[in-house]
Amino acid sequence: MGFLDSILRRNKELESLFDLDFVDDTTTRTYLKKMALETCINFIGRTISQCEFRIMKDGKRQYNDWDYLLNVRPNTDQSAAEFWQSFIYKLIHENEVLAVLSDTNDLLIADDFSRDEYAIYPDVFRDVTVKGYTFKRTFRMDEVIHITYNNEKISKFMQGMFDDYADLFTRMIETNKHSNQIRGTVSLDATQSLDEETQTKLQKFIDRLFNAIRKNAVAIIPRLKGFEYNEVAGGDKNGRSVEELAKLKRDLTNDVANILGIPTSLIHGDLAEYDTGIKAYVRFCAGPLVKKLNDELNAKIIPKKDYMNGTKLKVYGIAELNPLEVANAVDKLRASGTYSGNEIRVKLGDEPVDNPALDEYVLTKNYQRAAEQSGEGGEEG
Repeated sequence: MGFLDSILRRNKELESLFDLDFVDDTTTRTYLKKMALETCINFIGRTISQCEFRIMKDGKRQYNDWDYLLNVRPNTDQSAAEFWQSFIYKLIHENEVLAVLSDTNDLLIADDFSRDEYAIYPDVFRDVTVKGYTFKRTFRMDEVIHITYNNEKISKFMQGMFDDYADLFTRMIETNKHSNQIRGTVSLDATQSLDEETQTKLQKFIDRLFNAIRKNAVAIIPRLKGFEYNEVAGGDKNGRSVEELAKLKRDLTNDVANILGIPTSLIHGDLAEYDTGIKAYVRFCAGPLVKKLNDELNAKIIPKKDYMNGTKLKVYGIAELNPLEVANAVDKLRASGTYSGNEIRVKLGDEPVDNPALDEYVLTKNYQRAAEQSGEGGEEG
């Protein structure tokens, strides 16, 4: 049966229609979910990776093995910054994170584990796996660093939202493609049936023709006798613009940022609201996370007896102010006698120094009582 005959014969056409699939499943845009999560979670991870962990006693920093593990090299394969960024990423993405100390004093983040919970005894962690290696021993809760983030996984909590955004985004892309689609017709002057070999050659030529038009800005089409190509207008030219697609992706990232407590102005680099955004970020996002981390490390690293005697672990690098930015405020606090010099140093993230002058409370003349100031100056009559 010839090529044209197979097209024109009605029975053959109806037979082929039964095999057509008119329903095209919408492609799930999984990268939308990954993009939004990676952007927001890594933003928090990079923040915590800049922190410094100090073990303090009576205002003096104590240097020991834990100081080295937390601030320099937790294990043989990661620096401290890499470790804490991975730690926070797993905490937020998986809703919990477990770090164990190996027999070689390496602090390792577990990829997988099982937990046995008890009411009055410490929970036990079994089958702790790190990079494909499973520990044969078990770990008690008081031997590990374990933190939970929320009541359930953030990915599970937002799965419905991600699905809706993916369907909408896919439909917008399809509409945009349809409205800008290049369409054409091929007319063939054939008075007799085409054999199979001729059909194959003709189909290859048509495929090359359409590929040249689709892929190249300039395409030269040969004019052949009995063969005519006509380009027709596309669909609706009022399809979704690229700006609308970008706005949809931005809105998805904004929703994830709002759930995590990150001001959207910081995520998108809006410098106009930077000062307000960074204060809200520290107070409502990074601050509570640092508090959880600080409490867990104090409970697991510092023995209770030492803690009661003044030894504490503090996390610096989030809430501290830049001394150059608050120089005027520092001067007022010092001159008014509200804080000593060393107390101000601690608030700025610096350690107190052995200088008796910085332990004194200074009150300048401008802050003296009005009665004292009125008695000075002038001459006796």
